[in-house]
Amino acid sequence: MAERPNFLFILTDDQGPWALHCAGTEELDTPNLDRLAARGVRFNNFFCASPVCSPARASILTGTIPSAHGVHDWLRSGNVDKEKMAQLGIQNPYGGYADETRPIQYLAGMRTYTDALTEAGYTCALSGKWHLGDSFTPQHGFSRWYTIGKGGAYYNYPDIIDNGSIHIENSYITNLFTDRALEWLDDLSEGEQPFYLAVHYTAPHSPWSAEHHPAEYINRYEACAFPNMPDQPDHPDCTTGPVYGTEQRHINLRGYFAAITAMDAQVGRLLDRLEALGLWDNTVIVFLSDNGMCMGHHGIWGKGNGTFPQNMYEESVKVPFILSYPPVTGSSDRVVSSLASALDLYPTLLDLAGISDPQTRVLPGRSLLPELRGEPVTPCDRAVVICEEYGPVRMVRTETCKYVHRYPYGPHELYDLRSDPGETHNLIDHPDWRETAIALRCQLEQWYRRYVNPDLDGSKEGVTGLGQLGRAGLFTDRDAAFMPKRHP
Repeated sequence: MAERPNFLFILTDDQGPWALHCAGTEELDTPNLDRLAARGVRFNNFFCASPVCSPARASILTGTIPSAHGVHDWLRSGNVDKEKMAQLGIQNPYGGYADETRPIQYLAGMRTYTDALTEAGYTCALSGKWHLGDSFTPQHGFSRWYTIGKGGAYYNYPDIIDNGSIHIENSYITNLFTDRALEWLDDLSEGEQPFYLAVHYTAPHSPWSAEHHPAEYINRYEACAFPNMPDQPDHPDCTTGPVYGTEQRHINLRGYFAAITAMDAQVGRLLDRLEALGLWDNTVIVFLSDNGMCMGHHGIWGKGNGTFPQNMYEESVKVPFILSYPPVTGSSDRVVSSLASALDLYPTLLDLAGISDPQTRVLPGRSLLPELRGEPVTPCDRAVVICEEYGPVRMVRTETCKYVHRYPYGPHELYDLRSDPGETHNLIDHPDWRETAIALRCQLEQWYRRYVNPDLDGSKEGVTGLGQLGRAGLFTDRDAAFMPKRHP
């Protein structure tokens, strides 16, 4: 057994913080994730770095904010070589490759915690979604690489990149990622090196219609009324319109819940194999989503770009987060309510691996080891605010309040989360809250002044929520044509 712990890092796509049975959505079946939570620590106030996939994933790996790594929106280009795809006769049925030109490694020249793990002797393997550019090329310490061409794929006809080649599979993508991960898990467990195995599911991202998911899971929710889910009119700024709007409520929720339960079954296969191999006690198991998700919450069917201008509602910016590692967390069910962020993952995972990395001294995140151990944590020990961004939209979140600032003109928002946890009453113009708004804006701007790279400042980029076509600073006039229109 390796002296250092192994890592099983499970990342989902568009899973809201509420989307676990153990988080209170009782009609959602997630027995294996509940089992994992019962054997570790679940954080119920865990935030992503940006409420959309590519920026959030880049921040997880680098420990830096979007305005430091330059990925500000989901990557609409730079994933594959369009000419190569045409020569191979491969067409991604999930949106095609119309916007692709040439591969771009968006994190080139940046340090990730997987780089640090590899330098320390870890074998790093990825089975699942990458969506950070140049999908054909293993990057940042990964020596095993099984992914998809773009950021999304149909569940039953994914375009799979395997060992430098690409082909269309006629299989359920959630199972494919698990099958490959299990093959590698068996192999890696026999090696002398510790391993970091990343399993990045596309679930529960859309599409949600019945034909995309196994009938057994669709049928499980066919008669479900989804009593814990909101049922309200579409938000006036909703960008998804009737496609994923409230009039499609049952179809949306049935497919979304089916995708999660199908994924949960595959997580169960991973956990069972870890136990069978005798690796559970020496493996850090991490489960989280890249960003949150509104499924009718606030009348929105999406995450941060489910509206225009982009939103920072709790369901969009919070994600489920579970970590189990018996030597540190013990084996009892424990819930941590203190504020934490995906920016904390870089220092936390290296701490757990016993790796000292100078990079952690300049990152905004802090190690979560005290919380994982169950030690009392005071405001003096940790930052008491969470900051988040999506292009020109920025948020500061304290234990009791949330302030949202939209550069350059607004509209801005302020919520008292003690009396209004549902964020229904915007206090930004309330005279009694003027001083609080000013103080939070100052806090927000001071924080970003410390961590922003001025050349990659998202508040000055043309980020619309409809995708990034190149490196930061290189948005084109063409993006203006894709500016979302408000849904009437």
